[in-house]
Amino acid sequence: MVRISGVVLPGNKRIEIALTAIKGVGRRMSRKLLLSAKIDPGTATEKLTETQEGLLRSLVEKIPTEGDLVRKVSLDIKRLQDIGTWRGHRHKKKLPVRGQTSRRNARTKRGKRKTGLSGRTTLTKT
Repeated sequence: MVRISGVVLPGNKRIEIALTAIKGVGRRMSRKLLLSAKIDPGTATEKLTETQEGLLRSLVEKIPTEGDLVRKVSLDIKRLQDIGTWRGHRHKKKLPVRGQTSRRNARTKRGKRKTGLSGRTTLTKT
């Protein structure tokens, strides 16, 4: 059981894939970390030695992951809202930020459809 950055990595997977369980580490970053640690990407997570685990742990600590990354992103969004940018306004209104159309689409971001009239539900006969 390998625990890095507060996340228990799946033991039956290749280390290259298992590292992506950490928020902020994707496939590319995973390959980069393994290359600098001189660890074979095809090695199963459970077959890592203690020294390899320690080396990986120290390398992952240098990059922003998990809580630090979430905090950084939310502070960046708050900064955009405070200075009054277009992107900040879109975040505040919970609309798509990167230029997507929102007239017909964007249901995930905008939520459930609202009724067109007064918003009352129609009564059905029972």
